[in-house]
Amino acid sequence: MRKPILAIGAVAVVAAGVCASEFGVRKEQTMGTQSVRAHDGKPFHIFNPETMARPTAGYSQVAEVGEGKIVYIAGQAALDKSGNLVGKDDFRAQVQQVFENLKAAVEASGGDFNSIIKLNYYCAASVDPSQLPVVREVRDKYVNTANPPTSTFVFVQRLVRPEWLIEVDAVAVVKK
Repeated sequence: MRKPILAIGAVAVVAAGVCASEFGVRKEQTMGTQSVRAHDGKPFHIFNPETMARPTAGYSQVAEVGEGKIVYIAGQAALDKSGNLVGKDDFRAQVQQVFENLKAAVEASGGDFNSIIKLNYYCAASVDPSQLPVVREVRDKYVNTANPPTSTFVFVQRLVRPEWLIEVDAVAVVKK
């Protein structure tokens, strides 16, 4: 069981700072709240509502799913295809393998990394906090940094195997 001991930044955060006109969407009013329908061919829309603080750490506040199939990707650790640990005691190597695993999973479901709308990070408390920029550096090679997925990042006492330094699960929306 994962027990968070410290939450970093906003928890359960979603959407990025792209205005509706740049994203090719049409705004509608629904019972006093703003609803946005995507017209860019994606079955979802990631955005930052004007009524919320603008994220500063590379995530979005809201992901709105309009259609498509929702794909849940289990927590990925730094295991290669054969189940061997990649990067023992090497945080960067483990983060890189985790993102490769996420990429493989979403592609197996018919999508790509741009289909991912939510990332949940679980980082072992043994990781030096000065290493955290590595996560964003690696992540930025995979996600649309102008409109990143929603995300949550927590430190946990440890992961299932003590040699695992980070685990990441994801939610994607893929066209049917």
